[in-house]
Amino acid sequence: MELSEVVSNTILSAYSGGLLNVNLSSPPAGEGLGSSGAATSPILTSNDALLFHEKCGTLIKLSNNNKTAERRRPLDEFNNGVVMTNRPLRDNEMFEIRIDKLVDKWSGSIEIGVTTHNPNSLEYPATMTNLQSGTIMMSGCGILTNGKGTRREYCEFSLDELQEGDHIGLTRKSNSALHFFINGIDQGVATPLTPPVVYGVVDLYGMAVKVTIVHNNNHSDRLRRNNAILRALSPEGALRRAAPAQAEPERLLFHPNCGQKAAITHEGRTALRPHATDDFNHGVVLSSRALRDGEVFQVRIDKMVDKWAGSIEIGVTTHNPAYLQLPSTMTNLRSGTWMMTGNGVMHNGTTILDEYGHNLDRLKAGDTVGVVRREDGTLHFFVNGMTQGPAAWNVPPGVYAVVDLYGQAAQATIVDDVEVPPVPEPLPEGNNQVSPSSPSSGAGGSDLRFHQLHGSNAVITNGGRTALRHNCRSEFNDAIVISNRALRDGELFEIVIQKMVDRWSGSIEAGVTAIRPEDLEFPNTMTDIDYDTWMLSGTAIMQDGNTMRNNYGCDLDALGTGARIGMMRTAKGDLHYFINGQDQGAACSGLPPEVYAVVDLYGQCVQVSITNATGPMDNSLATSNTATEKSFPLHSPVAGVAHRFHSTCGKNVTLEEDGTRAVRAAGYAHGLVFSTKELRAEEVFEVKVEELDEKWAGSLRLGLTTLAPGEMGPGAGGGPGLPPSLPELRTKTTWMVSSCEVRRDGQLQRMNYGRNLERLGVGSHVGVRRGADDTMHILVDGEDMGPAATGIAKNVWAVLDLYGPVRSVSIVSSTRLEESEGTQPPSPSSDTGSEGEEDDEGEERGLGGQNEVGVMPATLEFLENHGKNILLSNGNRTATRVASYNQGIVVINQPLVPQLLVQVRIDFLNRQWTSSLVLGVITCAPERLNFPASACALKRAAWLLRGRGVFHNGLKICEKFGPNLDTCPEGTILGLRLDSSGGLHLHVNGVDQGVAVPDVPQPCHALVDLYGQCEQVTIVNPEPGAASGKSSGTQGDMEKADMVDGIKESVCWGPPPAASPLKSCEYHALCSRFQELLLLPEDYFMPPPKRSLCYCESCRKLRGDEAHRRRGEPPREYALPFGWCRFNLRVNPCLEAGTLTKKWHMAYHGSNVAAVRRVLDRGELGAGTASILSCRPLKGEPRVGFEEPGENCAPPREEQPPPVLLSPSLQYAGAESLASKVQFRDPKSQRTHQAQVAFQVCVRPGSYTPGPPSAALGEPSDPHFSPAELEWVTKEKGATLLYALLVRVE
Repeated sequence: MELSEVVSNTILSAYSGGLLNVNLSSPPAGEGLGSSGAATSPILTSNDALLFHEKCGTLIKLSNNNKTAERRRPLDEFNNGVVMTNRPLRDNEMFEIRIDKLVDKWSGSIEIGVTTHNPNSLEYPATMTNLQSGTIMMSGCGILTNGKGTRREYCEFSLDELQEGDHIGLTRKSNSALHFFINGIDQGVATPLTPPVVYGVVDLYGMAVKVTIVHNNNHSDRLRRNNAILRALSPEGALRRAAPAQAEPERLLFHPNCGQKAAITHEGRTALRPHATDDFNHGVVLSSRALRDGEVFQVRIDKMVDKWAGSIEIGVTTHNPAYLQLPSTMTNLRSGTWMMTGNGVMHNGTTILDEYGHNLDRLKAGDTVGVVRREDGTLHFFVNGMTQGPAAWNVPPGVYAVVDLYGQAAQATIVDDVEVPPVPEPLPEGNNQVSPSSPSSGAGGSDLRFHQLHGSNAVITNGGRTALRHNCRSEFNDAIVISNRALRDGELFEIVIQKMVDRWSGSIEAGVTAIRPEDLEFPNTMTDIDYDTWMLSGTAIMQDGNTMRNNYGCDLDALGTGARIGMMRTAKGDLHYFINGQDQGAACSGLPPEVYAVVDLYGQCVQVSITNATGPMDNSLATSNTATEKSFPLHSPVAGVAHRFHSTCGKNVTLEEDGTRAVRAAGYAHGLVFSTKELRAEEVFEVKVEELDEKWAGSLRLGLTTLAPGEMGPGAGGGPGLPPSLPELRTKTTWMVSSCEVRRDGQLQRMNYGRNLERLGVGSHVGVRRGADDTMHILVDGEDMGPAATGIAKNVWAVLDLYGPVRSVSIVSSTRLEESEGTQPPSPSSDTGSEGEEDDEGEERGLGGQNEVGVMPATLEFLENHGKNILLSNGNRTATRVASYNQGIVVINQPLVPQLLVQVRIDFLNRQWTSSLVLGVITCAPERLNFPASACALKRAAWLLRGRGVFHNGLKICEKFGPNLDTCPEGTILGLRLDSSGGLHLHVNGVDQGVAVPDVPQPCHALVDLYGQCEQVTIVNPEPGAASGKSSGTQGDMEKADMVDGIKESVCWGPPPAASPLKSCEYHALCSRFQELLLLPEDYFMPPPKRSLCYCESCRKLRGDEAHRRRGEPPREYALPFGWCRFNLRVNPCLEAGTLTKKWHMAYHGSNVAAVRRVLDRGELGAGTASILSCRPLKGEPRVGFEEPGENCAPPREEQPPPVLLSPSLQYAGAESLASKVQFRDPKSQRTHQAQVAFQVCVRPGSYTPGPPSAALGEPSDPHFSPAELEWVTKEKGATLLYALLVRVE
């Protein structure tokens, strides 16, 4: 029996009555048709087979007995390619096509659907989505009904991304539901109500050129489609459908179906990339069978190469290797795949854990890596036999192991006889020996466990006795766990610390709360709770988030692995803590009768387990210690107040729990709720989805409104005019997000914003924030989706619409203005009292002002803790990246001191890479930091300057700040400085670029990431006075005219000529290549390094150029040639001796390419017969009021030379009407560009007449100059001196 028949039979047995029953029941093409195609069987008529109708779009050509449709002139036309079926579709009949040809020219691609229109009477539109009736089409990944979008994201596949050979199908079910299929995979119900009589329709739009109807008797097509379905089926079904009827091999081997560049040897035990130095990918290999629960798949790295970045990746997938079309790298697979790559974990190509376990890129030959799926559905990875903790949850059974021999990894072999390291259990009784004074009851059968409800980063295992924080190296909080019941009087709840990480400061926090677990909205850290909670944090006893008492008898931050912590409420209502069985005395008194034990796995503490000492205690426990027994007031001021919903709300809304919970009691609309108060700048209003009603469609809507809820009238019934839904709230300006659309006053402003709110589930968090920059941000599960809208008013209220499936939400945010000490993220030091002292000290030192800069002491050096590719030298003052392009983070050993400057010099750049160094500060302890591959992966307490952007914890918070760091040349000196108010300043070659980040927390350390091109930096100390921006040497004695405009670059503040930024400027290189195409003699131009100067945005900001300068006697203002590249011309030595360049004015003259050489030959503009280039437009160009004779005309009389048009603004002189554009092909990139040329000239004062513009401009003139003086006209001979040739390329 053939494999295709086995597969088909297997699918039919598993899915009897489903899709394939219909597919395989269609008549074979050979039956009933003779060679001529005429009907020969009474059973079939020619109308039974689905074909394309003869009437079709104007550009369609039908062939293959009307089974193939092709759009003619596909490179010239993108529409008029509609085709329809020759008859209506039957119920449950599959209409399927195969994409035969695509062109890579247009956007958009094939569209498919159904229509009620009869093709015989239809006037075909240019595109089917133009039809406004009786039509349902799938376009992209959405559904359009009568030309309007009804489902934005119908499925994960997009028709625009399909390739040649992919299949698309549809069927109208007998229940009237319309389903679409991609490569045989059902995408679900597109619309539940489809008219009974519909025709199939295909629109060969955009990239789609040719398709063919696939009849399901086609042997190869059926096998291909069945394989696609097999890959999509559940793993349980895949195991049931295993085709071979032989016993499953016990030994794990590699499957022979492997990547294009991989090979399997040693009887399936070894996988390798034979040409590892030539290719870095296509090395995917899978296990020959699915893994059993608890079975470890482990491989040993046999061979590595040093050529590539990245290394081995390992994981699991639900895809059967026999049918999987292997990708170039496994992280490209977008379904059913979990992979550990580097030190992160990816699911379906998306990172789910940023920093997890040991970095695989650091492994060497001989190291081992493994993976196991446990019975509870958790996925664990192993490095050299050590478990890295849970990496994923709810992984389905029957997954295949997968190894990606990527980058450096060249060969790996499966390792046998691997035992699964067990989940850490509580310590055995023998390890829990307590001293005679220990309050141990010896009762090991206590029913105390951790409750199933817990913080988002916590995981409960071991039957509720063990709690751990997953992703412990990138997350330090959100891991609160609570006991499953209230503690009895005298009952001890004891835990043992089983795992810690040496990464964060701060550690475990423990205490009790009177809040039932079912009523607790788990915060980031338990000290955020502002009622009925008592916690021990470090040595501080905290009640309701406020410190009641310091220097308690123990310090939780000092405890290590193996330490035991116990909590007990006595019959008197006192709270006692026990450390390793020793009573630490009463921490506080007056506790209510029923309290739950609570543990916060914070900072360094990662895993704890309940010990056998937990259980009933002797109620006679002494509490008479006068040194510790003391009553503390139970009521103390809270640090913040929880947000509340306003009493004004939709008529279907009921407010509960003191206004913190909103429930839509009926219907699907009338669910508007508002915040009670206006949102302050940067304040987040966040809710948690508690209940969904799946019978409704749509999504939660939220946003900001200028409508004060009180204006709508009091009460929950809704004020007058309160609309049923948020898009209809238009009495005042309202910004909102619905699904993934941004609207203002109901009008669509933006599509495809952030995550689709239709996908929110129970437990999802969603919030809205009004930014200080007048932007609205939406947060989903704590992740900022970026600015949704700009120009937000100052006084706005948060507004939510409990619409469609979202039935109830509860508030999880508060109006807390500042974090209390106990709630802040872990920091390297708790000493915060020195900031004010430093400010006072600065005043005593005479720091005069915020802009006065000092110099860091000479003891600065880089820390020994750095990226793995860093080599320190020169007394740890020089850092060199010795391999790859990343893993190059270094940190200065001393924290930044306000008003003192720390600087590094770029010593060496490697042009092999793109991008360059990253500069910034971190506020966590660098000595204990596990550095990621690049600084951009730092997700906590990091502020970075990269390119021209400013980033905080990986998110861009500012664009276009300062110069582009990616273009800094060798020799550039970059510095960081904190001003007296905590603002972080960037200095480039001693010039302050302004505040990059305000209010940076202190202490903070300067960080440099030697990324991409930057391979070496050195810490430098500027000469006295240089850091304060004062000149040194002779610069202060020179006239300003000597330095302006880059005439004497050797005394400008910028880098020395040998380190010109033009080396790395692509725009300058492009302009230089164009200038070389003009074939101008080199003698006309200044020799390097003064030959050229680029005024692109990056270069001019790097130099700190001002937009306008003054020049001449008397001084007159002119604009710098921003956006152009200047090529300096040699000046006549005689004229230069007369210092004309200092005393004459500066102006610009628009020209054209054809006349540049002749102007250079003359040496000036408009001198007698040499006035060719004064103002004459090219043939076909508009005249601008002046004309000069052609080449064959008699020269004008000397007493009447033609006028020359000039301007102090290149925005005017460089307009297209004055400086015509010419097209050219770049010899390097072979791309076509447009270029313009102009001249920068010196003009003798008094020789010209200012006036209004005479040229017709297509854009406004330069607003900096008065229109009455924008155009200068001169007729005097010798009034101009050529200074530079200017080039602009688009």
